[in-house]
Amino acid sequence: MITATDISVGYGGKLVIESAGLQAGPGEVVGLIGPNGSGKSTLLRTLYAALKPTAGLVLVDERPVTELRGNELARRIAVVAQETPTELPVSVAEMVLLGRAPHRKALAAMSREDHRAVASALARVGARHLADRRYSTLSGGEKQRVLVARTLAQQAEHLLLDEPTNHLDIRYQHELLRMVGELGTTTVVVLHDLNLAARYCSKLVLLANGGIIAAGTPHQVLAPELLLQVYGIHAQPVLVDGILQLVFSLADEPELQHSGSPVPG
Repeated sequence: MITATDISVGYGGKLVIESAGLQAGPGEVVGLIGPNGSGKSTLLRTLYAALKPTAGLVLVDERPVTELRGNELARRIAVVAQETPTELPVSVAEMVLLGRAPHRKALAAMSREDHRAVASALARVGARHLADRRYSTLSGGEKQRVLVARTLAQQAEHLLLDEPTNHLDIRYQHELLRMVGELGTTTVVVLHDLNLAARYCSKLVLLANGGIIAAGTPHQVLAPELLLQVYGIHAQPVLVDGILQLVFSLADEPELQHSGSPVPG
């Protein structure tokens, strides 16, 4: 479980996040949504101690995240960040093997268990055929899949992802998020696509201007009045095969037609 309480984070004397909080329980996928600059990535980075809050507390399984160090932190939390070096002179298999570091002694040879974990992780993201390729030669979408494979090989109990569907085509966006939901880990993910968030997240946290506007189920958070307030766009919720999805329109556009069922009020 990850719990953040009254988190405030600032840069250069300016607050970017103020009094924010969330709770992600075992097996839950919690989506952080909101416009650009709303503080989503800042809040996520605070959860894994890449940023130190000016106020508040982050607990990982009831322990302050700041007390977790080195391999212990890596065994608890796996991270897919937005910025990752792209010119590392390593193969795809070697990149995924980095996820095994918390489970290996320094300078230890790669074990059979490590080989199995790397092969299994690459297979799960559909990238096993890339194992011998140089990581730096991959496309953006291929790199993203490899980074997710690295976190799977890490076998951490908590997974934090910052816009993991960037650079992925639509098929792999859905495959990746479905796979994340099937892992059974405590997961917090930053997403821009609200329909992906509605489909694959069990809970959502909506941020704007460094604060939390709403938190709850997708049905609760993706309310048209909230989305109009935060994004400045009209959203019509519909049910497609029982799944909440949104049809968007600008204020000066005619209402869009759809074939789904309206969400009951």
